[in-house]
Amino acid sequence: QGQLVESGGGLVQPGGSLRLSCTASGIIWRIYVMGWYRQAPGKQRELVASITGGGSTKYADSVKDRFSITRDNAKNTVYLQMNSLKPEDTAVYYCNAAYRINDFWGQGTQVTVSL
Repeated sequence: QGQLVESGGGLVQPGGSLRLSCTASGIIWRIYVMGWYRQAPGKQRELVASITGGGSTKYADSVKDRFSITRDNAKNTVYLQMNSLKPEDTAVYYCNAAYRINDFWGQGTQVTVSL
């Protein structure tokens, strides 16, 4: 069974930066699309960014030009670099690994953007 372990959340002031990490085990890393989702209180979970095994990326319009998703295939780790953070980026961020019917989630990490 796949397992995803996230780290890197925390409290940051508006305009600041954070980097989230997610390390996978128990999956064939290269075939999975890795994604970061977030869920704010009272809102649905939404896709923030995703990256294929070949390195193709997608971003939500709200984070384009501020966030960057990358993956280190040697470490089975995906990163989300978040810059110019805004209060509306406050949410629990979840790592996801998806391939056909296989779908794994991390436990989530809280990101709070506030003065």
